[in-house]
Amino acid sequence: MEKQGRLVVEKVGGRSTVTRSFSKYPLKFIIPRKVGSSKADAVWVYTLTYGGGIVTGDSISCEFTIGDGCTTVITTQASTKVYKSLGAKCSEQVMEARVGSNALLAVIPDPVTCFSTARYSQKQIFRVASDSSLVLVDWITSGRHESGEKWDFDLYKSANHIFIGDEPLFLDMVHLENGSISSIAERMQDYQVNAMVVLLGPKIKHIKDLVQENVKRMMAEQLHNHSTASGRQQKINSDYRLTKPSFIASSSIFGPKGIGVVVRIAATTTESVYKFLQHQLAGMEPLLGVSPYH
Repeated sequence: MEKQGRLVVEKVGGRSTVTRSFSKYPLKFIIPRKVGSSKADAVWVYTLTYGGGIVTGDSISCEFTIGDGCTTVITTQASTKVYKSLGAKCSEQVMEARVGSNALLAVIPDPVTCFSTARYSQKQIFRVASDSSLVLVDWITSGRHESGEKWDFDLYKSANHIFIGDEPLFLDMVHLENGSISSIAERMQDYQVNAMVVLLGPKIKHIKDLVQENVKRMMAEQLHNHSTASGRQQKINSDYRLTKPSFIASSSIFGPKGIGVVVRIAATTTESVYKFLQHQLAGMEPLLGVSPYH
């Protein structure tokens, strides 16, 4: 696939610096000179598409190389909109990133929002060293609520693959498709957001450990509150049905010696996921210059 974007970050004079940047229609990179604290050594890259979204038939491919010891943030200015599909054509986006030794890459976009009938597929491939660090947030909302759309798109696929050398470390796929037996909306029920957070590597070990503890605590508290509330309710009303929690998260480790953690989230509001990300990733501010999702 022809590349619409290429970006290389290397150390120049001891600082993380963009040494090569190329993008062409429909992709554009915005690289601010400085984001946040001057003490932090981080390059911020905003990726956007002309027209503010992805249209039918778009096929966007980009490649990032993060040199040894460099820190780079790849983010967006707003949610990625995938417009209505014309016919059965699928829009696709592929990102490949190489993360050098002792380097940190944070991929922290706003969510993908697929319009009614949209068909969208994305694949993100990360090639890391054994001491690279990676933060990856990948999330989707149910659509344009203000237009009455909830899980109204036809297809959404998101694959995330992480390799150390040629060895697969983490292979993940989310596949949502309207089927003949049940719709996406029926399967997702009241949940409006599906999110995944991957935390990997030595530079963010303290954040990874903290997030794991926080998720365990949050879910244990929710389970306790839920069971005591349902116990009270069932005494009052035998027809009581358990209400679903508005925010569910789980965490699990992966890789040798548990070097990575993946958090999966289902929530009834986009705001609650933004708040979760702000809170859990706040400790990255010294590394990135500003706190993610600030």
